[in-house]
Amino acid sequence: MANSIRKPTVLSRELAQAQADARQRAADYGLDFFEIIMEVLDYDSMNQLAAYGGFPVRYPHWHWGMEYEKIRKRDVYGMGRIYEMVVNNNPSYAYLQESNSLTDQKLVMAHVYGHSDFFKCNAWFSKTKRNMMDETANHATRIQKRIDSVGAEAVERFIDACISIEHLIDPHSMFLKREVNSRNEPKSELWEPAKLPAKEYMDRHINPREQLDRQRHAHEEELRRARNAFPSEPTRDVLLFLLRNAPLEPWQQEILEIIRDESYYFAPQAMTKIMNEGWATYWHSKIMTTHMLEDWEVIDYAEQHSGVVHMEPGGFNPYKIGVEIYKDIEQRWNRGKHGSDWEQLDRIGEREKFDDGSRRGREKIFEVRRVYNDVTFIDEFLTPEIIEKNKMYHYRVDPRTGQRVIASRDPNVVKQVLLYRIANMGQPYVYVVDANYLNRGELYLAHQFNGLEVDAAQAVEVLRALQRLWRRPTHLQLRVNEEMTLLTCTGDETDSEEIKAQKINEETTPPAHRIQ
Repeated sequence: MANSIRKPTVLSRELAQAQADARQRAADYGLDFFEIIMEVLDYDSMNQLAAYGGFPVRYPHWHWGMEYEKIRKRDVYGMGRIYEMVVNNNPSYAYLQESNSLTDQKLVMAHVYGHSDFFKCNAWFSKTKRNMMDETANHATRIQKRIDSVGAEAVERFIDACISIEHLIDPHSMFLKREVNSRNEPKSELWEPAKLPAKEYMDRHINPREQLDRQRHAHEEELRRARNAFPSEPTRDVLLFLLRNAPLEPWQQEILEIIRDESYYFAPQAMTKIMNEGWATYWHSKIMTTHMLEDWEVIDYAEQHSGVVHMEPGGFNPYKIGVEIYKDIEQRWNRGKHGSDWEQLDRIGEREKFDDGSRRGREKIFEVRRVYNDVTFIDEFLTPEIIEKNKMYHYRVDPRTGQRVIASRDPNVVKQVLLYRIANMGQPYVYVVDANYLNRGELYLAHQFNGLEVDAAQAVEVLRALQRLWRRPTHLQLRVNEEMTLLTCTGDETDSEEIKAQKINEETTPPAHRIQ
């Protein structure tokens, strides 16, 4: 897809006034946002920008064209429509679709100010680059130079592999210093074999020399393995490990570094999707219904807002889930319905009637917005009452009828399934555990099972991409159909890389390859 996005239209006087109103109302409520540049785009340009992730310029690759076609067809077939986009940048850029009605545009503007406040104030965005508009343009220029020097086919093929593994990062490493390829220097001088307590004259019988020698031998073997282990500990930032250790050409290192850089930029958005959309929805609802909505706009607004928060049984709508939790937090903290004292109330109706007049709800949701991500947000604030009120039950497909049926109403099950879905940005936990497997320079990765199995088809594509970068046989240990399986790719950097699968005994798997 070429960079052919049409020049945006300047805001009309009416829209400029609506933006000024939305900005003032947001500021009055205490939202702290970047300056926002709003631009109006036609339908096709909006779809192109969405395909580019909100940025006018991205590096050349067929991937963007595929994304554009998916978005366009989704709109054509009535499966979804883009009303707005906002980019985490300073200043923030927000795009409005020119076909929106005035009521829609006002809703979008209020929504955008909520997003910009979240980008600026949520701790998980604090390490992101705030000049990403310039960065993505710079990345496009650098990759184009590599295309000119080594050829489009080689670059495109390498980017294909990088995109397949772009999620293999460690989002928490932005806040923690981890070493991804250091070797261990184990301490052994204080080690002593384990002995059973015994009187001195019985010691040689209770703790025979043969048993102590076996322990010493096993310990020495463990020390030897630890000294030779590479990496010294399971490494979650697979992309960084490959950057430092894979046999890559300089141009390949540069491209992989760009892909990794952009993955880390987008990671906080994936980690806070529910919170971010819920926060923006909360504020567009508050600002519109209290301040900006004219009488003649009520029906149009109600129709649009109901579409935003609609959720089918068993579905997943981050706007709906997020805003319901924020509203519940505000209501509970306004009345003091939280904490150990409230939880100890056990008389009939006592909890429902309780109100200590504390009125700290607004303060609390601002605090939550500042420090939580989706996993901690859901884990702490998704209550059984919210689940029941919104019928957020766990559903499954009945194999006999093909219909979705309720599998469980248990709030603990519902919460756990949702946490599985959003943990690690919805991606499996994969670690490099051995970069010299079998002492042959082969790469061994292991999946940390958290209750949900890996999609086998996707795992195969990831394994192929890893093998292309490592250029040696590559292995991935994972659970398939409740059995531990080892996938191996021994290809030769062609489209016909062979994938072998074998069942392995979990109990006899080397300790270094077990991810708990």
